[in-house]
Amino acid sequence: MLRKIDCVMIRVEDVEAATAYYTEVFGLSRAWWDDDSAGLVFPESDAEIVLHRQSNIPSAVEIHYLVDDVRTAAPTLAARGCHVVVEPFDIAIGRCAVIEDPFGVRLCILDTTRGPRRPRDSDFGSSAGG
Repeated sequence: MLRKIDCVMIRVEDVEAATAYYTEVFGLSRAWWDDDSAGLVFPESDAEIVLHRQSNIPSAVEIHYLVDDVRTAAPTLAARGCHVVVEPFDIAIGRCAVIEDPFGVRLCILDTTRGPRRPRDSDFGSSAGG
């Protein structure tokens, strides 16, 4: 059911400064960005670190696991002992939900039914690297 780690979401105050730091210090590459977030990729993985400044995301760091379809995964997992904490909702690339396993561990699941994020045509900022 869980296919892979899709991304680790990290809330920051300044997305541009954090993007510059993560690209320069940790060697990540910017894959996409918008006004409130930036997706950074690892040299040897397609998983992303998503830096964002969205206060409505419940915690400072969350791991998001890719599933085929959130609308079928959430009730399937609920039938197998998980609790759906946040019902499926729309996101830019598809749908997302938050579940909790029987041991109290929260897992964010998402699908990419709308397709991957695309970089904007304009530059994110000169400090964010190329």
